[in-house]
Amino acid sequence: MKEYLAQDFVVTLPAADYIARFRDADRIAGYCRTCPNYGQSWGCPPFDFDAQEYIGGYATALLVATRITPAAPGLPLTAARRLILPERERLETRLLDMESRWGGRAFAYVGSCLHCPEGSCTRPEGKPCRHPDRVRPSLEACGFDIGRTTSELFGIELRWGSRGQMPEYLTLVCGFFHNATDVKWNG
Repeated sequence: MKEYLAQDFVVTLPAADYIARFRDADRIAGYCRTCPNYGQSWGCPPFDFDAQEYIGGYATALLVATRITPAAPGLPLTAARRLILPERERLETRLLDMESRWGGRAFAYVGSCLHCPEGSCTRPEGKPCRHPDRVRPSLEACGFDIGRTTSELFGIELRWGSRGQMPEYLTLVCGFFHNATDVKWNG
């Protein structure tokens, strides 16, 4: 029996609408600055690029919310990484494939990078990223409110663990901004 069920939910809307309705760069940047990963990973702020320019110039935002529901309720919070990792790998592989195929910009999941062993990012040492061709910032890192995104666009409320236990489901959010036609999510 599989340890979890993963479901992708996809919304496509004009990028300008998503930016206008769901980006609150100053407020979200404040949250980022309190995170222990701030400045410690090449996928996290502060960036050496202007986020407004980075997200601009695209006609369409394709957003994906992946809900991961554990097969057994009450798993310890420490098991979350084990459930999230294969889904992150699947999502990020697909996003990079979409960039290669259609151009545009991929936005990965927030948190630590997948491409270097945990704790070995070169950023804290002031060295260049080992995998700049694969590391992508998250939507949150570019100022988007993911709680509002999931609730208003997907009808999914974010859940948080308590008392050392995982919530009834976990939610990953990623995206792809582009100018292509006929882009489909085939997660």
